[in-house]
Amino acid sequence: QCVLQRSFQTSRRRDRAPGQTPGILLLLLLLYWISILHEAGDAESVAHVPRTHVVFLKTHKTGSSTVLNILYRFGDKRNLTFALPRKPHLGYPHPFQAKYVRDFGLNSTLVYHIICNHMRFNVNEVKQVVPRESFYFSILRNPISLMESSFVYFNRISPVFRRVKSLGEFMMDPWEYYTPNRRRNQFSRNLMWFDFGYNNDAKPTNDYIDSTIQEIEKVFDLILIMEYFDESLVLLQHSLGWELEDVVYFRLNSRANNSAASLPMDLQEKIKEWNDLDWHLYLHFNATFWRRVRAYGWERMERDVGRLRKRCDDLLRLCVEGGAPVAGKDVKVRKLRPHNPGRVKLLSYNLRANLDNRTRHLCERMALPEKAYLASLTEKQRKFLHNPLR
Repeated sequence: QCVLQRSFQTSRRRDRAPGQTPGILLLLLLLYWISILHEAGDAESVAHVPRTHVVFLKTHKTGSSTVLNILYRFGDKRNLTFALPRKPHLGYPHPFQAKYVRDFGLNSTLVYHIICNHMRFNVNEVKQVVPRESFYFSILRNPISLMESSFVYFNRISPVFRRVKSLGEFMMDPWEYYTPNRRRNQFSRNLMWFDFGYNNDAKPTNDYIDSTIQEIEKVFDLILIMEYFDESLVLLQHSLGWELEDVVYFRLNSRANNSAASLPMDLQEKIKEWNDLDWHLYLHFNATFWRRVRAYGWERMERDVGRLRKRCDDLLRLCVEGGAPVAGKDVKVRKLRPHNPGRVKLLSYNLRANLDNRTRHLCERMALPEKAYLASLTEKQRKFLHNPLR
């Protein structure tokens, strides 16, 4: 036994490099581990410090209403201050200005935590509203399905879409119907590019596209992808240092049926060509998204997506009659009915009748459409900001 012990000790001394000590080895190992975590964007999550200053560019027809509800619930629960709009939107379709925010400039001590309603992005004005350390993110969608969804949803709003009977008719000769710079025509071409604050009718040269994407990358910390919504929320939760419960959701403003997949290939190609700026934007950030997933770890992502989906399914069964959404017209509680400006049929939720107060509050907040939740937050903040005793 003594011989074996001396042999093991001799071996350990031989393996140690000259001048190294166990403490230095441990320090080097720790630094190496920190570098790996930092590369994957882990440093903040490990510290368990949730970020509360958030800018969300809410793009149209990209699943952004569901993301908005997540942000509303996070801030509402913690009594954070939202940069809420004076009107339903933050000046959209005009470029955002700080004056579009309700109570902006009310007093010098007011600090806004979250800005997340529809706006046409204007970074210099946004920076007047939120602190420098704010986290910026947005969400993109495949321009083909986006165009189809936009046509169905905005068919009574867009001057272009009102003139045709189908998306196919419009795409046969779009310039026959489309007039650049006409109000609300942005819904029919390069809508995401427009929402980011750029000219949706610009000539799609490589230099222009590359420089614009570089500008976006300098400002935004994360771009979500609608087609990989759950993976996107895992990355968002991770980047913000939030908990799983902070990103659970019910799908809001979703359609009863989706016909985008049935579009003929030739029509899909025409849509891509017509929305060339959006297509380049989507391709670029789809690639960066998957680089982030790879850095996060494939197995880890699969595990965390599974946890998120299970929790969402559990809440759906707990909260909702039949465990599934219903057509908007069949929703019993008026404030839970979706806003529907077009011919599309949107879904919403009937909550179970036997919920305790705490559970009902959570379930109702998860199912609350954008307009109803905005009204609730506006009233809550009005009472707080205009209370002379606060």
